[in-house]
Amino acid sequence: MESLYPSMVECAAEAARVARGVTAEQLAGTTHCPGWDVRALVNHWVLYTSHGLEHRALRKPLPESLTERDFAARSSWASAYAAQLDRAVAVWADPVVWEGEVDFGAGSMAAPELASVIVKEMAVHGWDVAAATGQEYRISDAAARIILDVVVTHGALYRQYDGFAPAVPVPSDAPIFTQAVALSGRDPRLSRAAS
Repeated sequence: MESLYPSMVECAAEAARVARGVTAEQLAGTTHCPGWDVRALVNHWVLYTSHGLEHRALRKPLPESLTERDFAARSSWASAYAAQLDRAVAVWADPVVWEGEVDFGAGSMAAPELASVIVKEMAVHGWDVAAATGQEYRISDAAARIILDVVVTHGALYRQYDGFAPAVPVPSDAPIFTQAVALSGRDPRLSRAAS
């Protein structure tokens, strides 16, 4: 918890900032995620990185009413997302939440590992949204190292379910977050976000 929680706080704040930069007109725009426009990407991002983050901490399944919701249909979706992120992050402030296993439907993981996976989703999909809407996604090297570690550790599984494309080559001295983005199959050249 000592190293991951500050990165969770940081990535949540950056996700909220990027969300506020998305205009209503951009929601119909294209993304580099196959089959997803910005609205679909935003809905996935909001669901799993804010509601999912809170529900996993509380050991509760995501209700169907949330999984079917079009969060981006509300003009205030970005503010609602920021508020939900704050609630979710606050739940993880309790050291007890980091103990034991968390059931995520298809299996279970140790709470710290699951939290790191959700933080990776927050950052990588935050980069996706930023790249699709002409924004930057900026996190510290400390947070980027956590994201890179998750991408390395779980990359094969993500590729098995088409969550990651093949890795994109980048120089060995590329910034840490650029390496994470590229290893997840995203081309850092699509955005200034990882530079």
